[in-house]
Amino acid sequence: MNLDPVLRPWQPGDIDDLIFHGNNPRVAAFMTDQFPHPYTREAAEQFINKTMQYNPAQVFAITIDDKAIGGIGIYPQNDISRMNAEIGYWLGETFWNKGIITKCIPKIVEYGFSTFDIDRIFARPFGTNIASQKALEKCGFIPEGRFKNTWIKNNERFDELIYAIRKPD
Repeated sequence: MNLDPVLRPWQPGDIDDLIFHGNNPRVAAFMTDQFPHPYTREAAEQFINKTMQYNPAQVFAITIDDKAIGGIGIYPQNDISRMNAEIGYWLGETFWNKGIITKCIPKIVEYGFSTFDIDRIFARPFGTNIASQKALEKCGFIPEGRFKNTWIKNNERFDELIYAIRKPD
């Protein structure tokens, strides 16, 4: 199997892949509560329709051989944070620990800096998501902070970490 991921906008034909990979409690465990679980067909349709409205695109399917295996997005901030954008990402569990996300993060960073008027991109992994922290560090992100017990997921408290990368001069 080719493990060279391609980022492309989500399409209606991705619904079954999105449900298959997204409807996994181990995937949902490190996502915000906006990531539905269980991941229903209706939720998948709404998500894909929403992503198709961004111009320029902000949310992408991570694909292998044109099959969606996860998602990644970049979200420009506003007001006094307007020079920043947040990234978020997830992969279907069968694709974990294969180096895929470390190939995707630089692609979304390059896209973000070339598309939006920003100079900093940040990510906020769970304090317990060591794999995500390692991926960010491999891609040049620097740890900037830890907020103790700020997140509540499934009635459990978690640390929120901040990692960031700056636009090269």
